Amino acid sequence: MKLPSEAELIRVFIGESDKHEGRPLYELIVEAARRRGMAGATVLRGTLGFGAHSRIHTAKILRLSEDLPIVIEIVDKPDRIEAFLPDLDGLMKEGLITLEKVQVIAYRPNGAKSSGGRS
Repeated sequence: MKLPSEAELIRVFIGESDKHEGRPLYELIVEAARRRGMAGATVLRGTLGFGAHSRIHTAKILRLSEDLPIVIEIVDKPDRIEAFLPDLDGLMKEGLITLEKVQVIAYRPNGAKSSGGRS
Protein backbone atom coordinates (compact mmCIF):
# COMPACT_ATOMS: atom_id res chain seq x y z
CA MET A 1 0.00 0.00 0.00
CA LYS A 2 1.25 3.46 -0.81
CA LEU A 3 0.49 6.19 1.69
CA PRO A 4 0.21 9.78 0.53
CA SER A 5 2.66 12.26 2.04
CA GLU A 6 -0.33 13.85 3.82
CA ALA A 7 -2.03 11.29 6.04
CA GLU A 8 -3.80 11.13 9.40
CA LEU A 9 -2.80 9.70 12.75
CA ILE A 10 -5.42 8.38 15.08
CA ARG A 11 -4.45 7.80 18.71
CA VAL A 12 -6.62 5.77 21.03
CA PHE A 13 -5.98 6.14 24.77
CA ILE A 14 -7.40 3.34 26.93
CA GLY A 15 -6.45 1.30 29.98
CA GLU A 16 -4.67 -2.03 29.84
CA SER A 17 -7.54 -3.69 31.72
CA ASP A 18 -10.25 -2.38 29.34
CA LYS A 19 -12.12 -5.25 27.77
CA HIS A 20 -14.85 -5.85 25.21
CA GLU A 21 -16.77 -9.10 25.46
CA GLY A 22 -14.06 -10.50 27.76
CA ARG A 23 -11.11 -9.75 25.45
CA PRO A 24 -8.47 -7.04 25.80
CA LEU A 25 -9.74 -3.96 24.00
CA TYR A 26 -6.35 -3.04 22.53
CA GLU A 27 -6.17 -6.45 20.80
CA LEU A 28 -9.65 -6.05 19.33
CA ILE A 29 -8.84 -2.57 18.02
CA VAL A 30 -5.67 -3.80 16.28
CA GLU A 31 -7.54 -6.79 14.83
CA ALA A 32 -10.31 -4.51 13.54
CA ALA A 33 -7.73 -2.23 11.90
CA ARG A 34 -6.08 -5.24 10.26
CA ARG A 35 -9.40 -6.55 8.96
CA ARG A 36 -9.99 -3.15 7.34
CA GLY A 37 -6.61 -3.40 5.62
CA MET A 38 -5.19 -0.35 7.33
CA ALA A 39 -1.50 0.47 6.86
CA GLY A 40 -0.57 -0.63 10.38
CA ALA A 41 -1.20 -0.23 14.08
CA THR A 42 1.10 0.00 17.09
CA VAL A 43 0.19 -0.55 20.74
CA LEU A 44 2.28 1.35 23.29
CA ARG A 45 2.17 0.54 27.01
CA GLY A 46 2.66 3.53 29.27
CA THR A 47 4.49 3.54 32.58
CA LEU A 48 2.55 6.38 34.16
CA GLY A 49 -0.64 8.27 33.45
CA PHE A 50 -4.08 9.38 34.52
CA GLY A 51 -7.34 9.99 32.74
CA ALA A 52 -10.87 11.24 33.24
CA HIS A 53 -11.13 9.80 36.77
CA SER A 54 -7.77 11.36 37.84
CA ARG A 55 -6.47 8.05 39.22
CA ILE A 56 -2.73 7.58 38.78
CA HIS A 57 -1.77 4.40 36.94
CA THR A 58 1.90 3.51 37.34
CA ALA A 59 4.36 0.70 36.81
CA LYS A 60 6.42 1.60 39.90
CA ILE A 61 7.39 -1.42 41.99
CA LEU A 62 5.81 -0.15 45.22
CA ARG A 63 2.54 0.68 43.51
CA LEU A 64 1.92 -1.98 40.89
CA SER A 65 -1.00 -1.17 38.64
CA GLU A 66 -2.88 -3.72 36.63
CA ASP A 67 -4.37 -0.96 34.50
CA LEU A 68 -1.44 0.82 32.85
CA PRO A 69 -2.11 3.34 30.09
CA ILE A 70 -2.30 1.98 26.55
CA VAL A 71 -2.00 4.07 23.39
CA ILE A 72 -2.85 2.62 19.99
CA GLU A 73 -1.52 4.56 16.99
CA ILE A 74 -2.71 4.09 13.44
CA VAL A 75 -1.57 6.12 10.40
CA ASP A 76 -3.47 5.87 7.15
CA LYS A 77 -5.27 7.85 4.48
CA PRO A 78 -7.88 10.27 5.88
CA ASP A 79 -10.82 8.45 4.25
CA ARG A 80 -9.70 5.10 5.69
CA ILE A 81 -9.33 6.61 9.17
CA GLU A 82 -12.79 8.19 8.87
CA ALA A 83 -14.28 4.82 7.91
CA PHE A 84 -12.63 3.19 10.95
CA LEU A 85 -14.12 5.59 13.52
CA PRO A 86 -17.51 3.76 13.75
CA ASP A 87 -15.62 0.52 14.53
CA LEU A 88 -13.93 2.25 17.47
CA ASP A 89 -17.23 3.71 18.64
CA GLY A 90 -18.72 0.21 18.75
CA LEU A 91 -15.81 -1.21 20.75
CA MET A 92 -15.06 1.54 23.29
CA LYS A 93 -17.08 2.38 26.38
CA GLU A 94 -14.56 4.93 27.67
CA GLY A 95 -11.25 6.35 26.61
CA LEU A 96 -9.95 9.14 24.41
CA ILE A 97 -9.52 9.26 20.64
CA THR A 98 -7.48 11.98 18.94
CA LEU A 99 -6.92 12.67 15.28
CA GLU A 100 -4.26 14.77 13.63
CA LYS A 101 -2.80 15.39 10.21
CA VAL A 102 0.70 14.02 9.74
CA GLN A 103 3.31 14.13 7.01
CA VAL A 104 4.56 10.69 6.01
CA ILE A 105 8.29 10.83 5.35
CA ALA A 106 8.77 7.13 4.59
CA TYR A 107 6.58 4.03 4.56
CA ARG A 108 8.44 1.02 3.19
CA PRO A 109 6.44 -2.19 3.08
CA ASN A 110 8.09 -5.19 1.39
CA GLY A 111 11.43 -3.43 0.90
CA ALA A 112 10.03 -0.59 -1.26
CA LYS A 113 12.29 2.45 -1.55
CA SER A 114 9.87 5.29 -0.66
CA SER A 115 6.20 6.22 -0.56
CA GLY A 116 6.04 9.79 0.45
CA GLY A 117 8.35 12.43 1.53
CA ARG A 118 9.38 15.98 1.34
CA SER A 119 9.55 18.05 -1.80
